[in-house]
Amino acid sequence: MASAVSPATGRELSNPPSDGITNLRFSNHSDHLLVSSWDKSVRLYDASANVLRGEFMHAGPVLDCCFHDDSSGFSAAADNTKLHQENTFGRGLFVVAGYHSNKEDILGRHDAPVRCVEYSYAAGQLITGSWDKTLKCWDPRGASGQERTLVGTYPQPEPTAGRHVNIYDLRNMSQPEQKRESSLKYQTRCVRCYPNGTGYALSSVEGRVAMEFFDLSEASQAKKYAFKCHRKSEAGRDIVYPVNAIAFHPIYGTFATGGCDGYVNVWDGNNKKRLYQYSKYPTSVAALSFSRDGRLLAVASSYTFEEGPKSNESDAIFVRSVNEIEVKPKPKVYPNPPA
Repeated sequence: MASAVSPATGRELSNPPSDGITNLRFSNHSDHLLVSSWDKSVRLYDASANVLRGEFMHAGPVLDCCFHDDSSGFSAAADNTKLHQENTFGRGLFVVAGYHSNKEDILGRHDAPVRCVEYSYAAGQLITGSWDKTLKCWDPRGASGQERTLVGTYPQPEPTAGRHVNIYDLRNMSQPEQKRESSLKYQTRCVRCYPNGTGYALSSVEGRVAMEFFDLSEASQAKKYAFKCHRKSEAGRDIVYPVNAIAFHPIYGTFATGGCDGYVNVWDGNNKKRLYQYSKYPTSVAALSFSRDGRLLAVASSYTFEEGPKSNESDAIFVRSVNEIEVKPKPKVYPNPPA
């Protein structure tokens, strides 16, 4: 099917996943886009050319993915091996796969599905988080086999399904550097570090985003704040939507949020202002990613079952060109001094 191009929402990529999209990420080296899905696939697109470059199929749903280099990446899935009756998806595994060659290396496993994967280029390590309440660090440069690639396993001091935030230094993962509780009252949906490394943005299911700072000094903590977003008033009622995704612009440090209301908003966190709101997408915005140079924004339009099973729009990936006016912070205007 030919791609649909709309200036309002962007170009719709051909050959999208056939089930819920769990994440999408641009490469640090090109306009390649990696996409994971509940349809058991990880797909590699050339987002500029609108071409599917490769696909890798797992045995179970794929809950997250990230790049290793421009043509290979890590993906987190479940392998259908039931270890416990209450564990519906089975034991979690993750692989490194070359999407052009369709080759795979299984680096290791958790005792429950792996929910998230992140690769640290600085440390040369992969960090995985699982529903088994552990973090694990892996060195993918080692030979195949869990014993040779596993750097360490770090049980979480308390359940992280609620509002707890644990902050680690990758050079010493034995215990968190800081243990915090989210300043938001409801369950966390997404957390992303600032590009300058000074703090993080955290979103919740209750239409709010918190801006936090790592420095515990009184001056730094005085700068933190939270704001409402992805809400609407209808018949005198405030309807609140989960904020599923946060993505920082790599050049300007502004950020986009995507919610279950189908909207993407762009924010200037320093000046506490909304810069732009894009036209509404067909269904919930499940994931967002800016390209390495900030010229493109990928948007996963995919129902996240926040209202339970119901008829919904097909899953789709949109790639829109980003205009500087949408993401560049506006200079502060100071009043003229009295004459």
